[in-house]
Amino acid sequence: MTAPAGAWGHPEALASRRALGALASDYLSLTKPGVMSLLLVTEFLAMVIAARGWPGLGLSAAALAGGACASGGAATINCWFDRDIDAVMGRTRHRPLPSGRIRPEGALAFGVGLSILAFLLFFILVNPLAALLSAAGGAFYVFVYTFWLKRTTKSNIVIGGAAGAVPPLVGWAAVTHGVGPLGLALFALVFLWTPPHFWALSLIVRRDYAAVSVPMRPVVVGIRRTRTSILGYTLALVAFSCSLAIWLGPAELAVALLLGAPFIALSILVLREASGMRWARQLFRFSMLYLFVFFLGTAGVAVLAR
Repeated sequence: MTAPAGAWGHPEALASRRALGALASDYLSLTKPGVMSLLLVTEFLAMVIAARGWPGLGLSAAALAGGACASGGAATINCWFDRDIDAVMGRTRHRPLPSGRIRPEGALAFGVGLSILAFLLFFILVNPLAALLSAAGGAFYVFVYTFWLKRTTKSNIVIGGAAGAVPPLVGWAAVTHGVGPLGLALFALVFLWTPPHFWALSLIVRRDYAAVSVPMRPVVVGIRRTRTSILGYTLALVAFSCSLAIWLGPAELAVALLLGAPFIALSILVLREASGMRWARQLFRFSMLYLFVFFLGTAGVAVLAR
């Protein structure tokens, strides 16, 4: 029997479509699209740097699809494991898992499925090395950071940050089928960037972490020492970023210094802040912009220097 005209506009049909849309949106939110977008930027621009130009549409699409699945899968498993503490913290208690909008087993299956799909995409459409590096990064984030370090040590971000530094290495391997010195330098840059970026956030939401006994640095060593650590890592980051000029020349040194100077200035303001978290918020926002613009600028230098 044929449905009458306008059947899909029936209130019950509209409600069903809205419910499906809301469910899809909830599953998408488990992949942490904001974090994913920054990881994909570093992966793609590392490909541009490795190729000293456009890496090709097919390779770029395959690598980015694989990267999106790898990042989304690991993030989803993180949300599944952390649903107990997410239910307590103010900024996370309305997420789909702690609020009950998605069942835990559904989230876990979704995360594992995305992770398997990521490996297959990289292995079949890119190359085996990129597949192995991506899988290693995801496994490190899930098993080492999420399952072990996050709830046991104040060094969780320092060590766990290695997972977020893998995408540039994957992008480099996608183009070159190897891991070169400059690819490793891009990995190290993101590794050094992660602590000041995340510690700025942890200063802002330290009470949430304290409420669930997660030993983020401000909870364990206090605000003052965390601010000192932020400045120390920022200085190390900027100093290391200048070393990329070894491969890319003086223009890269200019990129490193122009972006590093405001990063250091904001870190000093965070250290000197008497009360409130105004400068910590500014540093957290700037750190995301820094990573994007640094990779964009480095890609531009690599293309022009070929």
